[in-house]
Amino acid sequence: MNPPAPGGRGTIENPANRFETLFYENDAEQEQPGTAATQFLKDPSRSIISYNDSPDVGFNASINPYRGCEHGCIYCYARPTHEFLGFSAGLDFETKILVKESAPELLRRELSSPLWMPQVLALCGVTDPYQPVERRLGITRGCLEVLAEFRNPVAIVTKNFLVTRDADLLTDLARHNAATVYVSVTTLDGALARRMEPRASQPALRLEAIRTLRRAGIPVGVMVAPVIPGLTEHELPAIVQAAAGAGAECAGYVLLRLPHGVKTLFTHWLGRHFPDRRAKVTHRVQALRGGKLNDARFKSRMKGEGVFAEQIAALFTLACRKEGIRPGRPDLSTASFKRPATCQLPLFPS
Repeated sequence: MNPPAPGGRGTIENPANRFETLFYENDAEQEQPGTAATQFLKDPSRSIISYNDSPDVGFNASINPYRGCEHGCIYCYARPTHEFLGFSAGLDFETKILVKESAPELLRRELSSPLWMPQVLALCGVTDPYQPVERRLGITRGCLEVLAEFRNPVAIVTKNFLVTRDADLLTDLARHNAATVYVSVTTLDGALARRMEPRASQPALRLEAIRTLRRAGIPVGVMVAPVIPGLTEHELPAIVQAAAGAGAECAGYVLLRLPHGVKTLFTHWLGRHFPDRRAKVTHRVQALRGGKLNDARFKSRMKGEGVFAEQIAALFTLACRKEGIRPGRPDLSTASFKRPATCQLPLFPS
């Protein structure tokens, strides 16, 4: 097994963008892989709430303060979204981060509009809202301050202990049944996590995040995502047990997804770090995906199909029952939503 990628990166590759006809190959990066510094670029977006109509996710609207993610998780299904920006799904995704500096102001404007129908906002729907640069920029916290002011419900999924910094705002929202946090735990093996999720918090810190949030009165769960067949699936009961012991009230899981270029990045990563397991993992994924490495169809892409998928689902259900935590997520309420007086038009304008 090889050491972690140089420079703490998930991948040392920068494959061609599937939408571009030209590709620039950096010889210096080839000679010293993984040494690229992170660049932070201004995102010119003029709106912050995104909508989806997928039946596979538990929300219709989401906020993404960042595009790209420095955590560098090798399996991340969001990597191909960077190609829409003209970048690569590989090293570019974790080194070229677009920052929505005006996200809190945009969010305030959209929630203030009479057209906004109060509903749960996911933070984030694509990349992690608590990736390392958030400690310095505080954009996610700024968005939470707006959500707390409006009492608009929010559901967070993160791999970073930094979420505990915002326990004050989340506690305030939780008093109105308007906040829940899912901490994503993929493995309990710290060495594996360093290779697979190089700049995310270590598993022990994620469990501590669950403990800290629960003590603050915030509904918190564990998201075992992704479950990697042949590599981490055997850990599913242990992860649920550890999370329940830390105070998690609910749990969910998502099977490994390998859309577009993530297939190649992930299989190359297996070849570098786990050459003895590469065939087993890829064959098991194919058994869950109808003979392919990815199945984009709704209702099957998150859980897979076939005997192995049924075994994983049964293992998860049994683990939750044994630990006394419920599968799924808590229902949040919009009953306390309010627009601050400064956002309302006067009844009798002068």
